[in-house]
Amino acid sequence: MTGRFGMKTLWRRYGREIILALIVAGMVLAIGMRAPVFLSVDSLMGVLKDTAILAMLALAQMTVILIRGIDLSVAANLALSGMVAALFSIAMPDLPIGLVILVAIAVGTFFGFVNGVFIAYVGIPSIVVTLGTLAIYRGLVFIVSGGKWISSDKMTPAFLNFPHATFLGLSSLVWFAIAVALAMALFLGRTTIGRGLYAVGGNPVAARYCGIDLARQQLLVFTLSGAVSGLCGYLWVARFGIAYTEIALGYELSVIAACVIGGVSIGGGIGSVSGALLGALFLGVVVNALPVINVSPFWQMAISGAVILAAVVVNARAERKGGKLILPEARRRAAAREGAR
Repeated sequence: MTGRFGMKTLWRRYGREIILALIVAGMVLAIGMRAPVFLSVDSLMGVLKDTAILAMLALAQMTVILIRGIDLSVAANLALSGMVAALFSIAMPDLPIGLVILVAIAVGTFFGFVNGVFIAYVGIPSIVVTLGTLAIYRGLVFIVSGGKWISSDKMTPAFLNFPHATFLGLSSLVWFAIAVALAMALFLGRTTIGRGLYAVGGNPVAARYCGIDLARQQLLVFTLSGAVSGLCGYLWVARFGIAYTEIALGYELSVIAACVIGGVSIGGGIGSVSGALLGALFLGVVVNALPVINVSPFWQMAISGAVILAAVVVNARAERKGGKLILPEARRRAAAREGAR
């Protein structure tokens, strides 16, 4: 009985993640049968490296979506933070790389904080604020760079080499993603503030009666989203060795898609670290696999869009189904009470 109960509990809590993990594994094996090179160690490590930045941004975006918000400015913040970090490194080439990374994080944090202030204390909806700041931050990239591209020949070796460094067979990009995932798991699962995000997203009125400050929660998650965007800004620019206005253009849609595919409810209050990671990994496999099997770039966009739409439909149906589960039991109890009378 205990074993069966344990399996039922495990399935109820992590069933979606288990199914998604099996789908990802099945995709990898199927693509490997079509193109065996995809299963090589180098290819799989490449998928993890390509997915690392998306995974970190998806984890930060998940905290925003948990409280029924959305941050459309993450990619623009990433571009701005990466550009500032590159310019800072060029202006002060002897600066330790750790301080350059802190500069990028500080820039991202500040602009995430700006989003949070307008949303939490001015009362403007998050989709409106972040749509506006998306354009503003892109414009600032142009202003701070003077409209110029910064290529790898102007960047210091330390700036460029750090994301490519390896430890225990994994690149620093992957280790950063692991660190962010562990920190997010502890924050959401072990702290009062983190658990409060689920309460706010699940029922904002009840959360307010419980003493949870919605404005403070909004400020926190948008600032956190900005900080992660700043970190990813440095990692993106250093990895690809180029900084310009249109870096990661439209990437915010992939970030939101990773959350939705991973089971994060756009209605708030539902989501997990493992789900967001699997959603990012799913997209990473799709993006890396389609060129390997010679799928046209136009079809790649169509397939990605279809996958996102399917994930939204599945999530919506699951949430509706979850809301109806109580009805048969309620009817049975009502009938029992009528019979007792």
